[in-house]
Formats: sequence, C-alpha cells, structure tokens
Amino acid sequence: MAALTLAASGCVTVHGERAVVPTATTDEAERALAEFTTAYNAADWAYDPSLDAHRVTGSLGAINQAGLKARSVTHPDGNPDHRPLELSDVRWAIPKKAGWPRWFVADADSNLDTDRGAGDNRWVLLFVREGSDRMWEAAHLAVLAPGDVPAFRRDADGWAEAAPADGASLAAAPADLSREYAAYLKTGEPKVFAAGPHTSGLRENRTRIANRPGLALQFADQALDSGPFAPVGLVTEDGGALVFFSSRFFERRTAAQGYRPKVTPAEKPLLSGDVRNTLTKEWVAGLTARVAPAGAEGDRVRVVNRMQGVTALKGS
Repeated sequence: MAALTLAASGCVTVHGERAVVPTATTDEAERALAEFTTAYNAADWAYDPSLDAHRVTGSLGAINQAGLKARSVTHPDGNPDHRPLELSDVRWAIPKKAGWPRWFVADADSNLDTDRGAGDNRWVLLFVREGSDRMWEAAHLAVLAPGDVPAFRRDADGWAEAAPADGASLAAAPADLSREYAAYLKTGEPKVFAAGPHTSGLRENRTRIANRPGLALQFADQALDSGPFAPVGLVTEDGGALVFFSSRFFERRTAAQGYRPKVTPAEKPLLSGDVRNTLTKEWVAGLTARVAPAGAEGDRVRVVNRMQGVTALKGS
C-alpha cells in the first residue's frame, strides 16, 4: 500500500508498515453488539444455528452452534422458554493495534441475571474481525460478577492497550496459555495457574470420577490456539492482563463388558458411529484469566471463568 493511503479497512499505512490504530470506532462496536444480539435472539428463539452462524466464532461459536444443532432436533418447534437477550450499560474496551485480526471487548449488563446479590453478573464479550471482508463476530463470553471485571489501562484518548502475546510485560505469555493449560490438566505442570475450580478443582474432580463402578473415564486435553481461537488480552490498570483463550478436550467413557455408556437425548444429535462399549465426547472450552504483571509474587495466572460445551460425540 502506498504511504499515507487510507485502505478500505480503515488502517493507515506509512512506509509500507501498518500504523497502530483503534481496532474499531465506538459506532462500529455498537453496531456489532446490536447485530450479534439480534442474531443470537433469532437463533435461540428458533433453535436454528444458521441464524447466528455469521455472528459467532472461536470457542463461543463452537459451543453455540453445537448446542443449537442438538436442540433443533430435540425441540423442532423452537425454544418454548425463549427470553430475548437485552444488553445495557455497555462499557467498551477498544485497543489500538496494527494489522489483522482486530478485536474489542464489550462489558455489559444482561437482563438474564438478578441485578442484586450473588446472582448479579456482567457479560464480557470478545468480538473479533479476521479481515476487511469479514464481519465482527463474538468469539468469547465470560460471565463475571461486577467486582471481577477489571479496570483496563487506557491512553489519554480512552483507547485500551492490547496485551503482548509473548508476555513481555506479564508473568505468563498469553500465546502459551492454551498449551500450558492442557499440560497442567494432565500433569499438574507447569505451576503457573492459581488453585481454583477451573484448575486444581477440575483436576481433583476428574480424579474422583475416573473410575466409577462399571465405567472408566479418560481425559485428553489439547491446545486450541490458532485462527479464531488465538488468545488475546487487554492490559489492566495494575499492569497485568485479562486474557481470553480456548481449549479442547476429549472425554472417553469405556463401559464394562455387557454394558454401554449412556447417550442423553440432548447429546444424540451430535453422535456419530455406534456406541458399543465406548463413547468419546469432544468438548470446547472458552477461558478467561487474570495474568499478573511481570515480577509479581504469588499466582501468575488465575482462571476466572470457564464456559464449555460438547461439540461432538463418537461411539465405538
């Protein structure tokens, strides 16, 4: 691109290098959120994954599309309990960065909580745009208590700061979190994750249920960190970061001779193969973590939210 030319994508190029610019205008972000909400409500009302397939991606997209696919079979007439989603009191965190993909965070109050006490929460949505010819899509959803949503570092104009993927100013590299999380769930190493329900608690629960009478469970975790699943984060006021990353794992259930693992009606639409004595479930999880600043003592990564869903099942 020629120097000082404004591309169709809205990114200024100087001497062949892309300048660091806001990833979206506030108007763009507002439209993206409104269009996502409209599509989400249409798909939830009809239980039709095609109605919001163009507005979701990453871990949120994988979970959303698999869930709608299953419910379209179990509830062919649509969602009898549909309640339209409304998002208000939206707070934007739009970083400045160069190139693609671009992304921003919307922190909003939904109408699906209680607005008081333990039931009060905020929807923190990560929107991603992969290129100038692509739409804005929601890639992550974290449901957090209002006090758990951190304040983000901002410049004089109010723009947020993207967390460095290599973790140069952080206690852990966002680019490594998916791989390290998969390794941690298997072995307990590396010891970068704080104890909690999504880390040590999850490992303990897996150990507890691994060998039930007549049924053995095995887990295999994998990194999920490329394309729309690539981890991204925002620098927080304390110099740390709020990071969104994804993970995939397989849960294999093997029944004793003469028995078959059970497949629920809600899972059956996602099943391939014949279940004889083994059932393998594929799960995708979207995780949100607080990463401490470089040099911080104590816990380096605290997972604050985990949203997961079955995306496929295979019998054998």
